[in-house]
Amino acid sequence: MGMSSLAEWLRERGDETLVALLRARPDLATPPPADTSVLATRVGVRSSVARACEDLDSFALSTLEALVLLDADLKPVPLEAVAGMLGGEITPQQARRAVERLRRLALTWGDDEELAISSAAREVLPNFPAGLGRRAENLTEDAAKAALADLDEEERRLVGKLAAGSPVGQTKDAAKHVTLEQATNPVQRLLAKGLLLRRDAETVELPRQLALAVRGEHPMGAVEPDEPIPDLTGSDRSTVDSTGGGEVLELLRHVEDLLNAWGEEPPDVLRSGGVGVRELRRTAKAIEVDEARLGLLVELAVAANLIANSEAAEPQWVPTYQSDTWLASPPEQRWAALAQAWLDLPRLPGLIGARDEKDRLLGPLSEDLRRPLAPKDRRRVLDYLDELPGGHGARPDDVAAVLAWRAPRRGGRLRDDLVRWILAEATALGIVALHALTSAGRVLLADGAAGAARLLADALPEPLDHVLVQADLTVVAPGRLEPDLAIEMKLVADVESAGSATVYRISDASVRRALDAGHTADDLHALFRNRSRTPIPQALTYLIDDVARRHGRLRAGTAAAFLRCDDPLLLAEIMAKPASEELELRRIAPTVLVSPLPLADVVETLRAAGFTPVAEGPDGNVLDLRESGRRVRGKSRPAAPAAIARPNAEQLAELVAQLRAGDRAGAARRGSAVSPERGRPSAEATLQLLRDAARQRRSVWLGFVDTRGVRSERVVRPVSVGGGVLQGVDTTSEELGHYPLHRIMTVAVVED
Repeated sequence: MGMSSLAEWLRERGDETLVALLRARPDLATPPPADTSVLATRVGVRSSVARACEDLDSFALSTLEALVLLDADLKPVPLEAVAGMLGGEITPQQARRAVERLRRLALTWGDDEELAISSAAREVLPNFPAGLGRRAENLTEDAAKAALADLDEEERRLVGKLAAGSPVGQTKDAAKHVTLEQATNPVQRLLAKGLLLRRDAETVELPRQLALAVRGEHPMGAVEPDEPIPDLTGSDRSTVDSTGGGEVLELLRHVEDLLNAWGEEPPDVLRSGGVGVRELRRTAKAIEVDEARLGLLVELAVAANLIANSEAAEPQWVPTYQSDTWLASPPEQRWAALAQAWLDLPRLPGLIGARDEKDRLLGPLSEDLRRPLAPKDRRRVLDYLDELPGGHGARPDDVAAVLAWRAPRRGGRLRDDLVRWILAEATALGIVALHALTSAGRVLLADGAAGAARLLADALPEPLDHVLVQADLTVVAPGRLEPDLAIEMKLVADVESAGSATVYRISDASVRRALDAGHTADDLHALFRNRSRTPIPQALTYLIDDVARRHGRLRAGTAAAFLRCDDPLLLAEIMAKPASEELELRRIAPTVLVSPLPLADVVETLRAAGFTPVAEGPDGNVLDLRESGRRVRGKSRPAAPAAIARPNAEQLAELVAQLRAGDRAGAARRGSAVSPERGRPSAEATLQLLRDAARQRRSVWLGFVDTRGVRSERVVRPVSVGGGVLQGVDTTSEELGHYPLHRIMTVAVVED
């Protein structure tokens, strides 16, 4: 069948069928085709066929391959032959179901006795559909079966290997032309028998007839007519949500640690735009995560505009001012910002640690991680989990198998890896837990981040207002702490281990840090007395009192910096230390020393020498010298690309009506026409012809350009002509239309 046959088949379809085709293949409707012939041409365009094949499932794709193998682009083939090519286990009903799917997409057309495809289908499918090579001349299927029976063991093993996979093999024996008597190995013997095809000096190909003889009742190998059924995992929905909530808290803690670490020591921006390996290892060690998780954290923080390129002369990755707002927000709001950023992220964090084609390591924030289709892939994977009942999930390998069957051409060589990466990242974000979608994850997909945050707030454990102080000067937080208590604990103690329960360690340095921030010994005693559910050990009371007694005896100020102390002997001890020379200390009074160095350096050096000075501000109060971390102005987050607006049902129906009108106009017999003047009809002659047609109630054929610049054809029955506009009834839809005269390019009377 030629292309005109496709156009004729399309004309015979009902309006509902054409509307469904345009909805399934929206590229066919842009710009609106003038008539069915134009539509048929677009249906067979290679790029359009390739896009349509992206959405085919494995069985439909195998059916299309069967049509190619049967040369349906050269001559019509019956459905029975297609079912036979698919294999003996495929029933005619299953084959008809797949053919109907292809018909709906116009990838095949014709009735069951005469199925045809366009030549573009052969071009977009693999060179060897179903792993079958070219046909060998002068080799019938019966002869191939007979030849197969006569092969020796070595020859049969070689033929079986080529028949099971790719029909092409590489061998140096392909260059040797020898007779059967001179052949010394299986390749040479098969070439001499004509049972292998020589493609070039190093390549041979197994003829299709011989491969079919080997495969027997399965000409195309294993064909799966139905979607694989995964082994579902089952958990109580509340268990899934609580597990996901735990992952959320762990994620937020790690992102907070990352912001603090890079606020104090921002890493440099590489020329390639990423982060150096050494910097990553330093950060991973500081916040106690592995490098793979750190890569995901970095990508999330930058995507959520919590970290940005400083774009200075020596650019660095620095937390943004927005990160402070994020840190002060409730946990569910912080999670929502990260989850939405990940969902819309046009990059593949899963590639971190892999190598590019030049064997260079791919790191976080590298441009090589950019993949515009990544958000669509994430949605596809999560949407499958959303299909499963609440609390039920599927393991990554099973999800990959199902999605590979649904759309085997999506994802390329990374197709299955993409599924595993996406599920691992979703689990790290608490969107997936125990292989199932959490309730917050379902709402995130359906309603967005705001609704998901509200639901997550209910799933997170209630914040605790107490801790458990241990005799070994550790403090256990058995869950998430209230925000104010969490801030106090981070100030007075250091995190020793984190998880569902956090263990803090109290030390001289941590107590001094709290005193430096303005707390008094009484404040710290009250904190532990009021917040601990366990008795306060005597060792902690002694520690706080001891550090507080020594705290502030020595005071530092700015001269650039000064030291003052009521005890002259202590100052004399300092002057006797080597540190005094390093700090360039000078006594200006029995109780005062000064230094030209910055105050922070003086305090740090004296503490390293074993003294316990505190910083003093201009008002005499304790000055907190802790760095708050650098900040830069973040970039506005780019809006997610707007989805291409697809025509609605009413617009598609109108487009089909225009197709019908174009077909009618093209089939109309044209009588007297207006002679063109400089490429367009004379205005005076056009007016006269249209007025005569209106008076005589005759239809006219119009060729005009619409407001979108698209040329169309209509058969119209003129009603009136005036004011530069023709009013006429479209003979196809019987609706009154208005046609500006300046847009009419050609006009002719339709003969009865």
